[in-house]
Amino acid sequence: MVQILAIALSLDAGGGSHFAQLALKCVRQEYPNKLDHVMNGPQEVQSPRALHPSFYGCYDWHSSVHGHWMLARLLRRFPQLPEAAAIRGVLDEHLAPVPVAVEVEYFGQPNRKSFERTYGWAWLLELQAELRSWDSPDARRWAEALQPLADRVKRAFLDFLPRQTYPIRTGVHPNTAYGLSLALDYAKAIRDDELGGLIAERARTYFGKDTDAPLKWEPGGEDFLSPSLEEAALMSRILPARDFRRWMKSFLPALKLTPAIVSDRTDPKIVHLDGLNLSRARCLYALSSALGRPALARLGDTQAQASLPYIASGSYEGEHWLGTFAVQLMDARAQAGISR
Repeated sequence: MVQILAIALSLDAGGGSHFAQLALKCVRQEYPNKLDHVMNGPQEVQSPRALHPSFYGCYDWHSSVHGHWMLARLLRRFPQLPEAAAIRGVLDEHLAPVPVAVEVEYFGQPNRKSFERTYGWAWLLELQAELRSWDSPDARRWAEALQPLADRVKRAFLDFLPRQTYPIRTGVHPNTAYGLSLALDYAKAIRDDELGGLIAERARTYFGKDTDAPLKWEPGGEDFLSPSLEEAALMSRILPARDFRRWMKSFLPALKLTPAIVSDRTDPKIVHLDGLNLSRARCLYALSSALGRPALARLGDTQAQASLPYIASGSYEGEHWLGTFAVQLMDARAQAGISR
């Protein structure tokens, strides 16, 4: 039975507690589990927890990673949360040298080149960006433990992006613009000019000449990202303001959207469309700020309100990951200076 909750568009301690409970419910839940696992031999027929002692919960590796990001983000914002001790316990257990070393080793094994590329990679860097931006002894300890994996993922980006001739324009995990956006957060957080410069160059190369985005073709039936809006949101960070306004005029001269209809929140693909409404809102808040167009923020609110009440749907298919997208959009709304 679908639960309908009243959730505000701004993040407060009450909302933080609600979202923390969703993540804590699954970060140690090993099954059901959807492994992205190429086996090199019978010795690699192992459980999710054996393969990924840091990130075995929340149905799949990338959802576990961004569940940890959300927990860290919420604890940083609201250190007095009732769930604070439980959050610290999870981060102490999973972001420690021994389990992280197993994750690093996994990335280095044969046939792992495309493992979680680039969505999981980008979320790992986003988690590390959060920890590195947080002035706390605990956060510094967790970040120090996680850094070898962040370094491994950064090298993967540096190796892959120059060889990726064409961007992936999809509404699901491999979306290039979204991956670049999260990786850019990490580059900025730690002042990594090498990674940041490559991301800026790739974004200009992939998207700088794009025109007439086919927004009317969106959404696809299992999208949780808008290819058009993710690209625009990324370019708003890459191009100078005047250049971005000119680019946007050619790329999306008109921006009309109605929220996606989610017909079955127990279906793991259809429920992606709740994520689409939330991620569209995040992009629209960023674009409203970049272009000085309050109407885009109001459009973002409409998208957000279509799915926020269903975050705790009672179905694991959505509950294991949608909270992250909700926190992201609330952060974007606050950063855009939208107060009401």
